[in-house]
Amino acid sequence: MDFRKVKKLIELLEESGVSEIEIKEGEETVRISRHPSTTATLAPPSYTQVIASAPPQQMPMHNSIAPRGTEVAQPASAIAANEHTFTAPMVGTFYRAPGPNDKAFVEIGQKVKAGTVLCIVEAMKMLNQIEADKPGTIKRILVENGQPVEFGQPLFILSDDE
Repeated sequence: MDFRKVKKLIELLEESGVSEIEIKEGEETVRISRHPSTTATLAPPSYTQVIASAPPQQMPMHNSIAPRGTEVAQPASAIAANEHTFTAPMVGTFYRAPGPNDKAFVEIGQKVKAGTVLCIVEAMKMLNQIEADKPGTIKRILVENGQPVEFGQPLFILSDDE
């Protein structure tokens, strides 16, 4: 099935209130869902690709490869009441910048608006820009550049701007 068709299906799903759609074309089947399921699905960038029902495992994190002055790889536990944990919307590889020599999308202490690109998650050879779901200030970056991430894994801690 053509990925342009899949992308169009995703757009239709987002525009409607439908939470799941399944299309069969010959022997190929594409199922797009806003919620994880227990069966394997071909998923678009902003939805879940479920391959196994095992819980995500945290990868060991090392501060030694982070750029100087950057706080990363802190546990997401113990967040304040005015803070929000931003989690990975899909399985893939986390990138803080659009390219290896480019400036990171966000830094600690930076204020962001809803829709601000926070990072890229590469999934199935597609680079998916991940946007903030609400405004706030970046307090912590919990994942290192180039690290694999699982669906629902905490990526950033944002504090509410009030």
